Amino acid sequence: MSDSNRDKADGAFDKAKGKAKEEYGNATGDEDKKAEGKGDQAKGDIKQKIGDAKDKVGDAVDSFKKNN
Repeated sequence: MSDSNRDKADGAFDKAKGKAKEEYGNATGDEDKKAEGKGDQAKGDIKQKIGDAKDKVGDAVDSFKKNN
């Protein structure tokens, strides 16, 4: 698995884990768990964006190599 795909997969996992924690916090009234879940979701979103950026950089490098 490439680095970018790993980042995207890890990000998706963190987002799902965070959503579950947030829902648990909502159901139980646990504000700390709810906040932790939102933090995990944000971390997952960032990881996915890093994976997307790595893809774009790789595509740009490939295009440059192809044209030069």
